[in-house]
Amino acid sequence: MTDIVKGSCECGGVTFELVGPLRPSIACHCTQCRKTSGHYWSATQVPNDRFKLTNDATLKWFRSSDSAQRGFCTGCGASLFWQKDGEAATSVGSGTLDGITGISTQKHIFIADKGDYYDIDGDMNSTSNKGNPS
Repeated sequence: MTDIVKGSCECGGVTFELVGPLRPSIACHCTQCRKTSGHYWSATQVPNDRFKLTNDATLKWFRSSDSAQRGFCTGCGASLFWQKDGEAATSVGSGTLDGITGISTQKHIFIADKGDYYDIDGDMNSTSNKGNPS
């Protein structure tokens, strides 16, 4: 049996399906993720052949750097996707998934760029990268 996980933005203008298994969630604290989400951004990832948009009426892609783009909803403003150029995978915001996902946060990245208004659990496997992931 193939696990299908559904997800959407808040207003439903963008809906999608992911065919599992899903990668554990990775929490990114880089400045770009904080600016586009309002906090840090945590995402799972699937190969593009296991990612299906079922409604893209309000989806817009924003070129966030020379090597990546971010997908968001123009209706409700939800930050949904991240794609690095040349990679055949899409990162999907873990909070956009419906129901029980079976995933957990595996690690934190770019913690050197995190905001000063929150702490990260010291037991979590963290990577102290500097700069943005692109």
